[in-house]
Amino acid sequence: MAAPVTRQVSGCAGRVLSPSSDTARGQPLADAVAELPVLDASGRRVTFGALFRERRAVVVFVRHFLCYVCKEYVEDLAKIPKSFLQEADVTLIVIGQSSYHHIEPFCKLTGYSHEIYVDPEREIYKRLGMKRGEEISSSGQSPHIKSSLLSGSLQSLWRAVTGPLFDFQGDPAQQGGTLILGPD
Repeated sequence: MAAPVTRQVSGCAGRVLSPSSDTARGQPLADAVAELPVLDASGRRVTFGALFRERRAVVVFVRHFLCYVCKEYVEDLAKIPKSFLQEADVTLIVIGQSSYHHIEPFCKLTGYSHEIYVDPEREIYKRLGMKRGEEISSSGQSPHIKSSLLSGSLQSLWRAVTGPLFDFQGDPAQQGGTLILGPD
């Protein structure tokens, strides 16, 4: 098994948010979105806050399920052993912003077996202030990304036109992010 990647990749030295400044619409970060729904692979509604209220969670918001960068990143997340997460008392959660119908094919494609949900209306993304817009910037070489821009884009396009549901599997301009949430 390959060693886990433990370095941070960042495009710029942006502002670092302290816990006291992490607010959305004047409320604590988790409270502002805790009651919003996410859907599981069966389409069942779960409140976002229920995912981390009683346990610490690393929550990865992916751009969309056709994004080759997200696919390759989630492929690496899939390699994290469940026993490692259990030992650390942490759960790993991926949230996409497409229809729940895309969860199962995405998991099969990436080998991801940890928790995964969707926020099809992007309400959580919006409330957390995640940006929209395509932006190409140099953020250094990420160890998670194996494809070039051209080959990755072609792979994404091919999956879009050959998939059973022809759509973008989410807003292609939506940006993602990662949060660590849960009790202190």
